[in-house]
Amino acid sequence: MTILAIGVMGHVDHGKTALVRALTGTDTDRLPEEKARGISIALGFALLRVGEAEIDLIDMPGHERFLRTMVAGAAGIGAVLVVVSALEGPRAQTREHLEIAGLLGLRRAVVAVSFCDRATPDQARLAGVSTAALAIQAGLQAPPVLLTAARTGLGVTELAAALADLARAVPPPIDLGLAQLPVDRAFALPGIGPVVTGTLRRGRLAVGEEVELNPGGRPVRVRSLQVHGKPVAAAPPGRRVAVALRGVEIGALSRGMVLASPGAARPGEWLDARLEVLGSALAPVADGATLRLLTGTMEVAARLRLPTGGVLPPGEAALVQLRCDPPVVAMAGDGFVLRLASPSRSIGGGVILDPGAVRRRRTDRAALPRLEAAAAGDWAEATLCLLRECGGARPQEWVPRLGHAAAQLRRWALAGGAREVADGTLLHPGTWESILSGLRATLAAFHAAQPMEAGMRPEALRATLPAGLADAAAAALVEAAGLRRDPDGLLRLPDFDPVQAMAAEARGLTVGLAALFRRAGLSPPDAAAVVAGDRTRAEALRFLLQRGVLVRATDTVQHRFILFHRDAVAEAQRRLAGALDRPEGFAVGEAGALLGISRKFSIPLLEHLDSLRFTRRAGDRRYIEGDAAARRSAAEMAR
Repeated sequence: MTILAIGVMGHVDHGKTALVRALTGTDTDRLPEEKARGISIALGFALLRVGEAEIDLIDMPGHERFLRTMVAGAAGIGAVLVVVSALEGPRAQTREHLEIAGLLGLRRAVVAVSFCDRATPDQARLAGVSTAALAIQAGLQAPPVLLTAARTGLGVTELAAALADLARAVPPPIDLGLAQLPVDRAFALPGIGPVVTGTLRRGRLAVGEEVELNPGGRPVRVRSLQVHGKPVAAAPPGRRVAVALRGVEIGALSRGMVLASPGAARPGEWLDARLEVLGSALAPVADGATLRLLTGTMEVAARLRLPTGGVLPPGEAALVQLRCDPPVVAMAGDGFVLRLASPSRSIGGGVILDPGAVRRRRTDRAALPRLEAAAAGDWAEATLCLLRECGGARPQEWVPRLGHAAAQLRRWALAGGAREVADGTLLHPGTWESILSGLRATLAAFHAAQPMEAGMRPEALRATLPAGLADAAAAALVEAAGLRRDPDGLLRLPDFDPVQAMAAEARGLTVGLAALFRRAGLSPPDAAAVVAGDRTRAEALRFLLQRGVLVRATDTVQHRFILFHRDAVAEAQRRLAGALDRPEGFAVGEAGALLGISRKFSIPLLEHLDSLRFTRRAGDRRYIEGDAAARRSAAEMAR
């Protein structure tokens, strides 16, 4: 089945509603005021079936005072049916409606010349030719022109066939994996509850699906769906649909809201956009101008910010920023129209490129490549550009700004060489390499400045990374940099040898201190006395501790520490395991007697062995822990 939503547009009193009624049998003027005044005020809807084609006809008001309603009706349509009176020819709203269609990216149309039963053949032909020329001027393809008369049925069958041909020719909307429905009506039905209607601009909706109402990000669930009064399980993009909702009261619903997939749309104060000023505009548009912005079913005030200040002349286009009040709910790729408040007139429009923008300095060009790619429709390149700008992020964070599902954004990023880490964060390949180089340079500088330090503390190295970088990304970068981690967790470059990096004098001092403590065995000298206030000696002892050559043993009772050489500790383990491994355990004095040391040294030594789980203290006695094989291994290592 071929499906297409077609907007029916044209000047007031040119017979749009009568022609829709002749095509479908449906009177789209449903309000008493519309019937009394003979003009359309609100959007009207009718279904036209022609063979395998189902066409949603959206009858748009022609009066200039209801142009906001006309733009709302254009949200989600794929083509236009332009109705022009053979008696009057194209008028002001004919031109403006066609210009708006072009600004919103529509390219296909059919022109129906109405009231041909009341006009001369030359009048009808001239009206059709003139309107087709306006359509081409607005950026649409050359449309077929059909002569009709709703009262007599002239050309109605041919018009229906032309609309069916149009439905077959227009490519179906691409399902981007994100639903977006601008709400044009909200009401409640007995036994059903709150209902919103609109044209599904993108994505699909299904019964039971959880969606969000914006502004506000309120989660709701689809209770039921109807298309032209018939229940359906799901609705594809481009269909006119009524959505019954659970989880919200009718008082919280209004025209201008957006029903969308969770996380897909967020209110934005600043928009990046491509703006084209209409060639028919009477004057250039100035930087700082306050205009009316229409997108979807919303209308808000918007202040224009041009990239270089000054003005944008008629017929020209530029990448601009718009500050919206109140913030507007939109997705990247949505069309918009700008109008003057007084006199009320459309002056331009285009496409929203980033609804999550921030105000930038005019000299800030960082976002320009991304916006140019988005304006050209290259969203894969725009994804990589945004990744380069922000350094790293999870794809779901970009969904409103890029208008595509997170899974698609991830595929584009990975295809472009992005690196993915454990928590799903993606890093631009250039950012990845730049940070890796920075990590290595930071450590190289640290080693050069602190050659006697075994490495850099991880938290200090982490502080040098870009702000906002996720922990998982930071960990992945540290691992990818090929850094070595010592037993104390300090990080160093793989080719860094602290001993070789030392000056000859410092190296000799360090080797001498190590020998001093090795000779002292289990009765080592006092560390403070060894240092004697000398900074170089203090650095040498710290280096030996970091390398594990010296072991710090603490006496928690006396609040003091002793430095033992690791060989002396290993020898003590061997002797204790060989002589005091017995069921009744041993006392501190027995260990001291065996090792030939006083309590000054035996207590901190045994507390250190407790921390290693080599011994276990119970009251005033200790027990050798572990199996015999482990103890023999320790003894053999000591030997």
